[in-house]
Amino acid sequence: MTARAVQTLKLSQLRLIAALDRHRQIVHAAEALGISQPAASRSLAEIERLVGAALFDRHPRGMTPTAAGEVVARRAQAMLTGLSDLARELEEIQGGLSGTVRVGAVTGPALGCVVPALRRLKAAAPGLEIAVEVAPSAALLAMLDQGALDFLLARVPSGNPTDGLRIEPGVRETVRCLVRGGHPLAGREGVPIAEAATYPWVLQDRGAPIRVAVEQALWAEGLDPPADVTAASSPLVALALAADTDCVCPVSQEVARLARVGGGTAFTTLDLARPIELAPCQLISLAGRSLSPGAERMLALVREEIFAAAVRV
Repeated sequence: MTARAVQTLKLSQLRLIAALDRHRQIVHAAEALGISQPAASRSLAEIERLVGAALFDRHPRGMTPTAAGEVVARRAQAMLTGLSDLARELEEIQGGLSGTVRVGAVTGPALGCVVPALRRLKAAAPGLEIAVEVAPSAALLAMLDQGALDFLLARVPSGNPTDGLRIEPGVRETVRCLVRGGHPLAGREGVPIAEAATYPWVLQDRGAPIRVAVEQALWAEGLDPPADVTAASSPLVALALAADTDCVCPVSQEVARLARVGGGTAFTTLDLARPIELAPCQLISLAGRSLSPGAERMLALVREEIFAAAVRV
């Protein structure tokens, strides 16, 4: 036996060895491969000639691999598995099911639209890496311009140039004001925002969309912003502050839903007399920039989630 002789083994011969090891009868191995029993016998004899050793012991009830046969069968199966994996990976690349997709979103739409789309795509393409960047809109737009993100679900800040941007309709957001379960306003219907404003508030930094929406809702009632404000850009920090105080914590509807997952009583939503609405988000990408197949599929799924959210409203 020489290494050169072994290297001349054909793919069909490797399949035969694997089938013989699995079925242990030449007639069943031949049937599995769709060839005749005489053809399988001739092919096995040729393989054993090339290898220079018997690979199977024949007996009335079938065949068992020899020591050499076990080695060849194990290697044959490994090579066939490798080829199968290679074919799958190539199909994934061609179908946009591998590589990396980079999505940016502000918090509410990230939870409401991006996460559901991510789950759906990962179920179909577990080998696809999806990176989600959650940040304020201005920071996300800068990352998009730098090529660090494929597309965004965010807002174009006032005065920001839109040249070179492809902007599609996104989702509307409603602000929910969370308070601890034992808050004095908890459980009441139609709470006036003027009464809520007499309590401490945990708000985002100045200029952040939710803070702006709260201030506009107060101004519409002829009221000044709350006198007692703690600024917290992180929803987790805001919730931690509101968990054991009488703070009012305005968050996106999706964050509010997540905070109360499982029916826990740590937080409840204030029933305000007038809801607080945010400016709609938009689906933003760079005009003229081609997306990878994976990013295109993710974008399509996010569009579907946006449409589903609009229907629910």
